[in-house]
Amino acid sequence: MSFQGRTIIVTGAGGGMGRAFADLLLNEDANVVGCDLHLDNDRYQAIGNFLAVQGDLLQEGMIEDVLKETTEAFGEIDGLVNFAGTAQAASPVEEVSLAEWHRIMNMNMTMTFLTCQAAASYMKKRKRGSIVNIGSVSTTRPRTGLQAYIASKGAVESFTKALALELAPYHVNVNIVHPGPSDTGMLGKFTKAGGDVEQSKRQVFEQSVPLGKLLQPVDIAHTVKFLLSDEAAMITGSVVHVDGGRNI
Repeated sequence: MSFQGRTIIVTGAGGGMGRAFADLLLNEDANVVGCDLHLDNDRYQAIGNFLAVQGDLLQEGMIEDVLKETTEAFGEIDGLVNFAGTAQAASPVEEVSLAEWHRIMNMNMTMTFLTCQAAASYMKKRKRGSIVNIGSVSTTRPRTGLQAYIASKGAVESFTKALALELAPYHVNVNIVHPGPSDTGMLGKFTKAGGDVEQSKRQVFEQSVPLGKLLQPVDIAHTVKFLLSDEAAMITGSVVHVDGGRNI
């Protein structure tokens, strides 16, 4: 499962799962294009096979610039992974503003649509490539107060399946991974207070996982890596839960 010389675009590479996955690929000598609003450029500046693209992918023309920079630096695009997204602080539906609804849908669904749209056009011409989107176990096992977030991730799942069918004749694989509660900075953003998760609330998240512990970013990274590999050549349109049994 060698990734040496392969070029993978990773959105949300500034932290959490995206950063863990970017690091995993770099250890495999892959070419990594890391996209995020904020990136630790000092951390990667000495790495020749890492291209940092800092900016808002929802801005017009930004994604086209990413693809252009990628092809200029590395010549081709083999994969796209959409880790970028946002959380919702749990709240009753009547307290969700229209602005908050649009923010969540734009960050989780619209950005995924735009990156996939751009990558698909390129991959169809090459008749090869792989896309992995990131959903959430909450689409399978909903939690109270996360209506907008669950709706956005449910849309990503449906979009992924539709895109997989559309791109199959071009030998492009499209799959989605549903993580469970994960030990990242986003976990606290699902609580009303936001920020760090209090120990008592952390235990509630842990207890919701049958295996009894939070997912680590690298757990997701290894699964995504497999879905991008040649060994997963006949897997497309699939929903893969990496959640410690939370979906059961």
